[in-house]
Amino acid sequence: MAETLSRLRNDLEKRIREIEPLIEEHARLHQALEALKGVGRSAAGQGSAAAPRRAASRAGAAAKGRRGRPHGSGARAQQVLRLAREQPGITIAELAKRLMIKPNYLYRIVPGLLKDGKLEKRGKGYHPPEP
Repeated sequence: MAETLSRLRNDLEKRIREIEPLIEEHARLHQALEALKGVGRSAAGQGSAAAPRRAASRAGAAAKGRRGRPHGSGARAQQVLRLAREQPGITIAELAKRLMIKPNYLYRIVPGLLKDGKLEKRGKGYHPPEP
């Protein structure tokens, strides 16, 4: 029985390692799609008279930088950073288990932390940035 469980655990871990790049690609594609929503609609004559104002507002915000709060300022992001400091090399699956949340939520948080240099990915795990 123990051998069967061990083999099953190994098979599951192997499959997770195989599909992890696909999950990361999914997150990047989703971010790209979100960034493209609404782009070009006013030029095509769609929308109301207020559309040019909204488009100009978005363009102004984009010129100033990212809208909304900074990456890593949310409670979950802070928890992820704390766990990465406590256990360098921690994976998304381990983070999700420790935080008792589904891993897909972390694929929305971690890319921003990586982009801002608050987290580094080495191999399969995440580490705090080196000084």
